[in-house]
Amino acid sequence: MIEKWSEPEHAGWYLSMAGRFPHRAEGEAVVLEQIPADVRRILDLGTGDGRLLALVLSVRPGATGIALDGSEPMIEAAQLRFEGDDRVEVVTHDLGEPLPDLGTFDAVISSFAIHHLRDDRKRGLYAEIFGVLQPGGTFCNLEHVSSPTPALHARWRRSLGIQDQPEDPSNRCLDVGTQLRWFREIGFIDADCYWKWMEMALLCGLKP
Repeated sequence: MIEKWSEPEHAGWYLSMAGRFPHRAEGEAVVLEQIPADVRRILDLGTGDGRLLALVLSVRPGATGIALDGSEPMIEAAQLRFEGDDRVEVVTHDLGEPLPDLGTFDAVISSFAIHHLRDDRKRGLYAEIFGVLQPGGTFCNLEHVSSPTPALHARWRRSLGIQDQPEDPSNRCLDVGTQLRWFREIGFIDADCYWKWMEMALLCGLKP
């Protein structure tokens, strides 16, 4: 992964504005709708401070989760969030490397993390996610995707109020269509974009 995320300043900047992304709560609400009522184990990839996993567990309190991230500042934030919650295990792991053996899961979720990977690693990770899902399991990736035109990308940056800041070199965004094609090639069914606003999209698929 990009070393920038090991810097406390960069991680802190992201966490300070994460809750202020326009329409983010709408996308998160659609994620919650996709998590089965009988879900038991959840894997959160690139958990950050555990925001999305905490939301899922708030509506699926009988489930347990693994919060995985490769950034030490993010791991510390997740540990603080889940302190005293024995439903959650926080695991340090770089998503640029193959997933560790953590068992199987009923749901895998991710929020604004996988776009930092090289494209070949994105596809490889999607295949690994398919492999760790139980039959009938769901994958929900609330993701930062690329805009189809430079003008729309500029509009996205204005919407965040960062139009005067340099581009983040850790962003390796990819279009929705390519990623959904990978989902289907890997074996996911009902793969689709379940929600989208500009460069924020929810890509979901089920394991048969």
